Amino acid sequence: MTEHRGASGPTMPAAPELPPEGAPRILIDSSEYWLRNMGDLAMLDVTIRRLRNRWPRGRIGVLTETPALLRAYFPGVDAIEPWATSAWRPAGRPARSAELLGPRVVGPYDLLRLAAGVRLRRMARAARRRGEQRLRPLTARLRPGSSGSDPWPDDGAASTTPVPPQELAPNTRRAVAASSLVLALGGGYVTDADPHQAARVLALLGHARHHGVPAAMLGQGIGPLEDPRLLSRASGVLPEVDLIALRERRNGPALLRRIGVPSSRVLVTGDDAIELAYSQRPDELGRDLGVCLRVAGYSPVSVGARRAVGTGLRAAARELDVDLTPVIISEFRSEDRRSTLPLVEGYEHARRPLGRFARPQDVARRVGTCRVMVTGAYHAGVFALSQGIPVVALTSSAYYDDKFLGLADMFGDGIDLVRLGDDDLPERLRLAITRAWSRAPSVGPTLVASAVEQIELSRAAFRRICDLV
Repeated sequence: MTEHRGASGPTMPAAPELPPEGAPRILIDSSEYWLRNMGDLAMLDVTIRRLRNRWPRGRIGVLTETPALLRAYFPGVDAIEPWATSAWRPAGRPARSAELLGPRVVGPYDLLRLAAGVRLRRMARAARRRGEQRLRPLTARLRPGSSGSDPWPDDGAASTTPVPPQELAPNTRRAVAASSLVLALGGGYVTDADPHQAARVLALLGHARHHGVPAAMLGQGIGPLEDPRLLSRASGVLPEVDLIALRERRNGPALLRRIGVPSSRVLVTGDDAIELAYSQRPDELGRDLGVCLRVAGYSPVSVGARRAVGTGLRAAARELDVDLTPVIISEFRSEDRRSTLPLVEGYEHARRPLGRFARPQDVARRVGTCRVMVTGAYHAGVFALSQGIPVVALTSSAYYDDKFLGLADMFGDGIDLVRLGDDDLPERLRLAITRAWSRAPSVGPTLVASAVEQIELSRAAFRRICDLV
């Protein structure tokens, strides 16, 4: 951004150049900057298709740290790198090459490049911390009573999670300033379980509204949210967001009312990934038993519980005489692969998993080969229910209880929760699977009808958001 100077000295910075009428710039935060989650990619795919139908001449930018992989998945979309030096720049030859090569070729290269950059940034931060530690005794003497250890003011409130002050990267600020609309796509990240990502997205939305850029959130799972500092930050930003579309009605609307969001700005639409999964539904009910187990900091599963899940899963598969199909939703640090593939090891009829750089449509079609889906990952459940496939949901935390109960409420039927900390887990899981297997033909039409209803609600919310531009 350039600065104009007059006779009396510097004046206000020049306003960013805006796109011509009919060709808006839409900036998207897809929640996961590495593009390694099939649920997030499905929501991004649906949103990009809708935007292109609405504004064929518009430009779509996605915040990402894997620009080549973005172009491989979504040709013609602008990669906005938070730590780059310019935003909305024309695509160069590497981007066009990535579009031709596709994600299976580009993905490994882009992740290696990203990993090297992450290591360099960590080394720089470590060096900076060492320098600060050397200076701390001096600064303590200059400012008596200040330890410099707490970046938050002492407001007397106990914090259950460390929520760091979040500043936007310089290139993100530039991209927002030159945008016509900012969209935060769906996810369960405005929650105590993910304070860093919540802080980042709230900073993005707050920056957009502060500069008069319309901002909206799509397919959101808000909460659980009890941490006083994160709750305070959300209370300062979310009431100013132009529209918030929620993926569930069980808890989200009440929480938004509690933090002051006007009800006129809140809609319940379901998850935007439903549209992609529904479009891949098969003509006939599948014959496999699908499985995906998520093990992460927000979804802790003990080694004993993992063994018990494998025992119950394989017992049910042998009883029903069916193939086991592993489904991978999150490829981030291979978290779903590392926890899911051991469950099918040793079973005589286990299918091979899809590759690490599959497309979300491929994963949805793989789910469509199943008659029942056993999952500890939310979007594997969305992919299944949207195609009329009942779900046995594995949960080990209040965060995932909230996710799956909200999903069950939206679809009305077809989900059976199994908590991984309960006794006699293998037998309880086996019984839940066989019940779902017998119910699949009867609940399928109801689930598909619910998916159709949610798709229309999601499209209506999208049309309302487009009217903000």
